Amino acid sequence: MCADDATCGTPTWIGKGLTCVCFKRKGTYERICINLTPQQEERLRRLKHRMKVYFDASRPDHQEALRALWAATYPDRELHGLISDQWKEMGWQGKDPSTDFRGAGFISLENLLFFAKTFSTSFQRLLRKQGGKRAAWEYPFAVAGVNITFMLMQMLDLEATKPRTFVRSVFLQMLSDNEWAFDLLYCVAFVVMDKQWLERNATYMEFNDVLKSTRAQLERELLMDDVLQIEEMPSYSLLS
Repeated sequence: MCADDATCGTPTWIGKGLTCVCFKRKGTYERICINLTPQQEERLRRLKHRMKVYFDASRPDHQEALRALWAATYPDRELHGLISDQWKEMGWQGKDPSTDFRGAGFISLENLLFFAKTFSTSFQRLLRKQGGKRAAWEYPFAVAGVNITFMLMQMLDLEATKPRTFVRSVFLQMLSDNEWAFDLLYCVAFVVMDKQWLERNATYMEFNDVLKSTRAQLERELLMDDVLQIEEMPSYSLLS
């Protein structure tokens, strides 16, 4: 039971001094607690640490991650260097991809690499802009990925001391079940963004609008009654 039954099903009470709030899922009220379990605390700490790591082109592990992304993206092509015009083919703005990580940091590279390795078919389809009627001025794939990471960081509001959004609390429940929940949500977000892009017949100038509608759809799906983990989101089925 909640401290106050009147708060059940009223997400606006979050952050107003309550220890827990209730919301309805699968026909029953479930409790989302602001006080995290030790496992949630630890996984949130790790995720927040990942989000604070800046991309450093001088670090060998960061250099290796870039090479790994190239190898996963173009397994049959040799990379000529970490600074090369080849990177433009992946959708970086210039020949040095490290300059594009400033907005979201090293985790945006980790997200792209996770997507490439976990859902290679979807990754390659989006990279090569396969399927649907494409615009003459398409979104740049890799830079779009960095923007998606940044959008998710804002949406989940993980730096807040107390939950300010209901989506954040729901996500923390999912994170306690799966340490890779953020990376999985990133993959879902990318395919949702591309689907909305095609449905709108969008061009590059509309990318921010598409990103906003992508965020709105993700929030709706995360709050659905039957969605208790990322894999249960309706749009997860778009991944392959």
